[in-house]
Amino acid sequence: MQIIHHGAYSGVTGSCHELRVGNYGLLVDCGIFQGEEATRSLDIDFPISHIRALLLTHCHIDHIGRIPWLLAAGFRGHIYATEATAALLPLMLDDSLKIQLNLNQEQRAQFINLVSSLLRPVPFDCRASITFPDGEKLTAVFRQAGHILGSAYIEMTLTDGHVVVFSGDLGPSNTPLLVDPCPPNRADTLVLETTYGNRRHDRIQDRSHRLAAVIERSLKDGGAIIIPAFSVGRTQELLFDIEAILSELTQHQKANGLPPVDWSRLPVILDSPLADKVTEQYTLFQRLWAKEAKEKVMLGRHPMSFRQFVTIDSHDEHEALVNRLKQSGEPAIVIAASGMCTGGRVVNYLEALLPDSRTDVVLVGYQAKGTLGKTLLSGVESVEINKQQVPVNASVHELSGYSAHADQKDLLAFVTAMETPPSVIRLVHGDADAQHALADELRPLLPGCDIIITADTTEKASHTAVIS
Repeated sequence: MQIIHHGAYSGVTGSCHELRVGNYGLLVDCGIFQGEEATRSLDIDFPISHIRALLLTHCHIDHIGRIPWLLAAGFRGHIYATEATAALLPLMLDDSLKIQLNLNQEQRAQFINLVSSLLRPVPFDCRASITFPDGEKLTAVFRQAGHILGSAYIEMTLTDGHVVVFSGDLGPSNTPLLVDPCPPNRADTLVLETTYGNRRHDRIQDRSHRLAAVIERSLKDGGAIIIPAFSVGRTQELLFDIEAILSELTQHQKANGLPPVDWSRLPVILDSPLADKVTEQYTLFQRLWAKEAKEKVMLGRHPMSFRQFVTIDSHDEHEALVNRLKQSGEPAIVIAASGMCTGGRVVNYLEALLPDSRTDVVLVGYQAKGTLGKTLLSGVESVEINKQQVPVNASVHELSGYSAHADQKDLLAFVTAMETPPSVIRLVHGDADAQHALADELRPLLPGCDIIITADTTEKASHTAVIS
């Protein structure tokens, strides 16, 4: 058996891992590179004639974005994914093809139809059997990862009983919208993400309190709250929390006899057609929500469709809103892609509103090196947008409690809770510092485990693990 990493071995983007058994293999994810890694070619630069299947952990673009290039290289194997991921995949790829390749609607539809013909949805905790032409068999089970809707870690059992687990991106514990990841009973070989292998997140409760403070400031002083957010996962978590915050503030006023606040003064605006479609899928898949979220629905609450929730569809509406907020300085919460401020509609808001000291920019996800989001976090006085220097007078906040990734504590708990711990762990999907920090924490806990830091090697051949 071999494990070969074709991406995300020294950074957090471009996830693509190959499991080769004998003469054949399969891929786990096939994502694009972002941030400083975006200079890398998206062409498939490794052999694929022996690849029989593609398994997807979830629908973020750094895990699925190179599928068009994979199909262009000739891949026609089955694509296995959870039911929710299979529902989200056409939406995400359609958006990516429009932005990256500028394909028209007919061209995108042809490609999406091809992908759909290859898709094989697999319910959580059900077995998918894959047989190679030489008779080698393996089974794959998709387990809840708690990262975004439909996200999974994949547990594979080979013919000889060896169990290989690919973590994909694991979610944090105790989030109110999605269930927590539950580790497997056994993993002989574990390929583990390390995005936050060297960090601890704010508590979930703290993120709501900090966001509530920003909202109250906006109501008093005016100015927009701009939240760059990924269309899948982060946006829905934010909507869930914002609805809860506004509901709690209203209840607090009633309980204390305070004058009512007209919350219609604070519209919650989702300016992302893709995120709007994804939010619809979150609603359709309520059976995958956590208990707390289901209980709110049963009580008549609508965590993703409340009174002052507004969606913006057309580009004309978008431009009109940007200009209105720039001129009026009125309070509003605007959620828009992209999450790292590398493109999309949020860039227009930043260009228009960063010079206004009443503006709050709330960064709620990982900001890769080389992105505008990362630059804003560094505290610069100005940034370059559309080849112009834009002053940064806005307040910039980082709320790590909104990360959809497990932090160091969660990752350690995932590994140590296994009844049969791994004998080999390959650390991926993290910067070198994060991989080293997590390895230092794991070694005393698993003294007999071979822990491999893939970021330490630079030659592609060295990203191959041979296990006899």
